[in-house]
Amino acid sequence: MPFQPRKKPEPLEEAALYQYAVGALARQMRTVAELKRLMRRKVEVGESGETKVATVVARLLDQHYLDDPAFASTYTRLRQENQSFGKRRVQQELSHKGVHAELVSTTIESAYAEVSEEELVRRYIARKRMEKPQDEKHIARVIRRLVGAGFSFAIISKVLKSWEIECSEADLVMPEDGAE
Repeated sequence: MPFQPRKKPEPLEEAALYQYAVGALARQMRTVAELKRLMRRKVEVGESGETKVATVVARLLDQHYLDDPAFASTYTRLRQENQSFGKRRVQQELSHKGVHAELVSTTIESAYAEVSEEELVRRYIARKRMEKPQDEKHIARVIRRLVGAGFSFAIISKVLKSWEIECSEADLVMPEDGAE
């Protein structure tokens, strides 16, 4: 049987689009930008589709189903408490989700104002069951994981020094192809 392409579904009307948006928000908290991106796939291309999306977004904002400041603060708190991520990682994720830059910076500053980043690194290390590195390759791996988790090099080096490991920013440089 030859491959039959899937028939494109009919664009949704405004009431059906609203129900789709409420369902999407019921499954997962989203930003305005994320929800607009999801809804654009369900409407016709052009001005009429954008009008439907804008109308539904305005209605959801009026009903307080969409709230970017609340999303940003909750998302930041959960990533900080549950995953023990650093400022930079959470900041990148919020920006990727479409939260405005000034809202991201104020949310990050208020959420991380009372938190010791060194304690956060230690919680992350304990949660990931990372052990004291034994050789240079393992040290570089630990540094890369901690940088990826959003921690600054100053905090990472402080933690490594507590393990009696000396490191410099040169340890962050990836080896050249064929150097290993």
